[in-house]
Amino acid sequence: MSGALMLQGTGSDVGKSVLVAGLCRAWTNRGLRVRPFKPQNMSNNAAVTADGGEIGRAQALQALACRVEPHSDMNPVLLKPQADRSSQLIVHGRVRGTLGSNNFREARGTLLADVMQSHDRLRAECDLLLVEGAGSPAEINLRAGDIANMGFARAAGVPVVLVGDIDRGGVIASLVGTRAVIDPADAAMIRGFLVNKFRGDPALFADGYRAVEARTGWRGFGIIPWLPAAARLPSEDAVILDRRSMPDSGRRIVACPILPRIANFDDLDPFRLEPGIELVMVPPGRPIPAEAAIVVLPGSKATIADLAAVRAEGWDIDIRAHHRRGGLIVGLCGGYQMLGRRIADPHGIEGVPSEVEGLGLLDVTTTLSPVKVLRRVHGEALGVPVEGYEMHMGETRGPGTAAPFARLDGGGADGAIDPGGTVMGTYLHGLFAAPALRRALLAHIGVAARAHDHGADVDAALDAIAETLSDHIDIDGLLRLAAS
Repeated sequence: MSGALMLQGTGSDVGKSVLVAGLCRAWTNRGLRVRPFKPQNMSNNAAVTADGGEIGRAQALQALACRVEPHSDMNPVLLKPQADRSSQLIVHGRVRGTLGSNNFREARGTLLADVMQSHDRLRAECDLLLVEGAGSPAEINLRAGDIANMGFARAAGVPVVLVGDIDRGGVIASLVGTRAVIDPADAAMIRGFLVNKFRGDPALFADGYRAVEARTGWRGFGIIPWLPAAARLPSEDAVILDRRSMPDSGRRIVACPILPRIANFDDLDPFRLEPGIELVMVPPGRPIPAEAAIVVLPGSKATIADLAAVRAEGWDIDIRAHHRRGGLIVGLCGGYQMLGRRIADPHGIEGVPSEVEGLGLLDVTTTLSPVKVLRRVHGEALGVPVEGYEMHMGETRGPGTAAPFARLDGGGADGAIDPGGTVMGTYLHGLFAAPALRRALLAHIGVAARAHDHGADVDAALDAIAETLSDHIDIDGLLRLAAS
């Protein structure tokens, strides 16, 4: 077969990314060549692709669901917010500049040609293209120049299935309301709907389901139950961070402050599956727990601005107190830069050219540069093999790098470790997924790491989601729609 299908949502965080991943795996397990596609994404959680670019983390997960390497064509336009009114623009995996609120709409419309180039290349190599929308087509204020939802669907002639989230309430109104507010030509692209995140007996929603069909003229393709396995998948949407629990007693705490421009926070996901660890994402307005065993400073899309936020929240005081107590501190990418003595931005990469003092816990300095480093790496860290990827704009030097965090294959080095061995900084993302590295790190705080492979856990979760979707929705009907 050769076809395509697009899932759009009644809003953000209705589960589109997970459903696309689950359907990718379900149809891949049937022997189809499936590829994921998201025309435009906005996220600071990204992954390095096989062709040396970057795409949203969700599309990398969906590529994994298809059992193929991620490629920059799978997410041709990626916006990475770096301030309240500006985002770094990534096109075909490479930085193309910065978009602000004043030029966003005009520039967005010119990107449709780039989107269609990627779409055409992917369609030529697969049996089925599964497309994920962004936000909601009901955001009619954003319709002009749209490339993320109906603008793309109509240009590519791809049928749409609309996803509603019953867990948040108002799913009938959100589905029927979408039909009411969008342009009739856009509504004609929608061929059906799915009700997601249902808890309990689906029979209780039978009348509501029929009401949606009657009021929209769209066919229902099924009711999807709550998917517990989705919690084992990496997330790219920072809205999820607001729901993370505070610590349980009896576990050692790994604490991470939620920076305003936090990036690639899925680096920390493997800690969630460690029975001896409680991962605490610390929201603004709360101190870093004094009982934390490890404090992780995460990646950031705007290091200087986020360092100012660290100081404004008083987290710098908490981190220094943790250091005086002999606690372990790990800085990842932007967090590594913050741990140094100074950060300079002579080219105005993050705004006005400036230079700020860092936290001073590592004897290094960082100079931000317009050249973005994107590469996958292998080497050794903490005495064990390690693999990960780099994704940063800046070069870090200084005496502290004489004791690197990692020795890389090919003779290079990465990061720094302070003389006391309690402050570590690295540019490498994805480190903690490997059991050996996680075991070596947790040994510093006297915790025996579980010998699980995070990648295997994610893969098993994808299979579980695919099986549930096959049991609860009409995936054969969706497949026929895609081929129509």
